[in-house]
Amino acid sequence: MVYLIQVITMKKDTIAAIATALGESAINVVRLSGDDAFEILSLVFEGPDIKALPTHTVHYGHIVDGAVTIDEVLVTLFRAPSSFTREHMVEIGCHGGTFVARKILELLLSKGARLAEPGEFTERAFLNGRIDLTQAESVLDIIEARTDLSLKLANQGLRGVLRDKIRDFRRRLLDVVAHIEVNIDYPEYDDVEELTDELVLPKVVALKDALDTLLSKAEDGKVIRDGVKTAIIGKPNVGKSSLLNTLLGEERAIVTDIQGTTRDTVEASLNMGGVVLHLIDTAGIREAADAVERIGVERAKNALASAELVLFVLDNSAPLTAEDDALLTLTKDKKRIVIINKIDLESKIGREFDDAVYISALTKANIETLESRIKSMFLSGDVKQDDLATLANARQIGLLKQAAQHLADAEQSARNKMPVDIIEIDLKNAWETLGEITGDTHGSDLLDELFSKFCLGK
Repeated sequence: MVYLIQVITMKKDTIAAIATALGESAINVVRLSGDDAFEILSLVFEGPDIKALPTHTVHYGHIVDGAVTIDEVLVTLFRAPSSFTREHMVEIGCHGGTFVARKILELLLSKGARLAEPGEFTERAFLNGRIDLTQAESVLDIIEARTDLSLKLANQGLRGVLRDKIRDFRRRLLDVVAHIEVNIDYPEYDDVEELTDELVLPKVVALKDALDTLLSKAEDGKVIRDGVKTAIIGKPNVGKSSLLNTLLGEERAIVTDIQGTTRDTVEASLNMGGVVLHLIDTAGIREAADAVERIGVERAKNALASAELVLFVLDNSAPLTAEDDALLTLTKDKKRIVIINKIDLESKIGREFDDAVYISALTKANIETLESRIKSMFLSGDVKQDDLATLANARQIGLLKQAAQHLADAEQSARNKMPVDIIEIDLKNAWETLGEITGDTHGSDLLDELFSKFCLGK
């Protein structure tokens, strides 16, 4: 709480930044936020008296530097607290291009504004109570959305649906804790139910089951939001690059009949039914013939180590080799799909694989089957609109798991017939941990890390 007060005090100055991507375009937007936003704008705006105008209005005029006109603009005004930051806020719509927007920004800074830090507008919205941390993260998620599902997920978060679920869960936890506290501090009250470990146990189990339901959907949410690191692995000339090109629908990787054509990793992203695959086509893993190929093989092994999904490709038209068997062993503990490629050719592989997907990267046979397999591995069925409210990102999932562990500890204590004040410790820990998801409890390092990921002007 001390940190929060210090930050709010520090953030009272007026900040400015360009909110749009610089480059040739129809318009750019320059933002101002803070107590002196209207005063600073009035020093450079030639048009109606800004300080006398109502909130949520747009006004035509010119930005001027003394007698010099910088640009013809439209200015949108937002009076506190009816703005994104809950401060006085101004958005200046100027002509596109890098020079004019920077010129306006420099002028505002010379009149007393400070250049905003990355994500500072959104940080102020959080610190001033307009949004919680889940909503702040959803702002960034909307910017970075790459599929319809990820956009729907981000909008659910921005509307505060996840926040409401977490806060409702914390209230349920607090009810149990408060009941225990009354038992401990006021045992003489006859009209208060005495909570024993036996009475606490079903309450704890119900809370833990509800949290487990959130977690089951949260894993889907991480996949929708972040995508899946996917390594295409196999020995040389089995069709890894052909598979990459077929999945992408373009000739991204060089394909020849010469073994070892791919010497380095080739990376690309693909939206597959709402799941973004971050594909890495790797060099064929074998005993390298030269120094360059050796480097490529080493990078392939590094990609395999970090992959969340392995597409392991085998050649249907050639017998299995010791290299194939070695790679099967190497990838057996990874989330893996065995792909038998070149089914358009005579089969000489000599072994059946019950769980394999048989395809032809050349003719695109059974590619839809592969796509369905991938989607089913990472999404627990068809994700409905109502489900999206319970999904979460990696930070939130980690905190949900911590809270679930605290509840598991509380359940174990209750089953071991420990005193209720011991059980209460784990319940309080779960309550505190869930508060970190919404930002109701947090530290300075968390805020610094989260908002540093935003761009300037957001």
